Amino acid sequence: MTPQALMRQALTTGRESVTVFLSDVGRGLLEVSHSMLAMVGLAVVAGALFMAGQDELRDTLEARAWGWLEARHLARNGGEDLAALAENEAPGAGAGRNGNANATETTALTRAQANVAHWIARRYHVAPEPIARLVQESWTVGQRANLEPTLILAVMAVESSFNPFAQSPVGAQGLMQVMTKVHTDKYEAYGGHLAAFDPVSNLRVGVSVLKDCIGKAGGLEGGLHFYVGAGTSDDDGGYASKVLAEHQYLKRVAAGQNVPPTVPIFAVATPVPAAAQAPAPAQAASTVGPLAPVPAATDGEPQVAHERVALLAR
Repeated sequence: MTPQALMRQALTTGRESVTVFLSDVGRGLLEVSHSMLAMVGLAVVAGALFMAGQDELRDTLEARAWGWLEARHLARNGGEDLAALAENEAPGAGAGRNGNANATETTALTRAQANVAHWIARRYHVAPEPIARLVQESWTVGQRANLEPTLILAVMAVESSFNPFAQSPVGAQGLMQVMTKVHTDKYEAYGGHLAAFDPVSNLRVGVSVLKDCIGKAGGLEGGLHFYVGAGTSDDDGGYASKVLAEHQYLKRVAAGQNVPPTVPIFAVATPVPAAAQAPAPAQAASTVGPLAPVPAATDGEPQVAHERVALLAR
């Protein structure tokens, strides 16, 4: 046999050997992958059966997953600082779906926070424990949102007198009287629109809206005009003045100064838009303090024209 023929035979034999080898390897990998998939499937089934019988572990994993989703949602909506808060928050005693306890002991607060909590409790005739929780949350969220906590509390005071179930004739709801239908997306991270009546959730969403308003206006007073629905108008019915006055009272209280809880808020008439002028039953949130009733012309609408619906939806 010639050398050329021997070379061709060797090449043919080599190709056949490589083909057989690759074929065997392929079949082996296929069998291994089938076995691995079967093992993964069995592990998933076993894990599911195990989780079904471990309520505490399941709740813990659900809480962590919910916190992660909440953080991602807030980040997408421009609330990166609040997202960090939600991501790092751990569920506590008496917590709801989001791990937010709606009351805490005033002894857990700093001196400034405790001063504010006790003063608000006396001024607005509310229990100190839930107010302590709101004060604590205002300090935490305010720091992350770069807003003074006493400003956040002042908005709550003027908007709802710390009534978490307040509702205006035009649909503003909760402590900070957020227009729930306009900001439904902001409540998704907290379980849906009914979270408007959860004090902590309403506070966080309200702070997000307030921060947007201040950014849009370029300043605090202008931001308060936007928040109340006055837009670029100089006439907000005295809303900004009331909030800033209460803000100053709260800052003095936090600093340890003696401010009587009966000190009045300057009462002003609040313009009511045509859409909100129909007669409506008086609301529990129609006062901003024991000595400062909102004029009857507002008919239960806590300090707000609430044209913020159109302004923030644009």
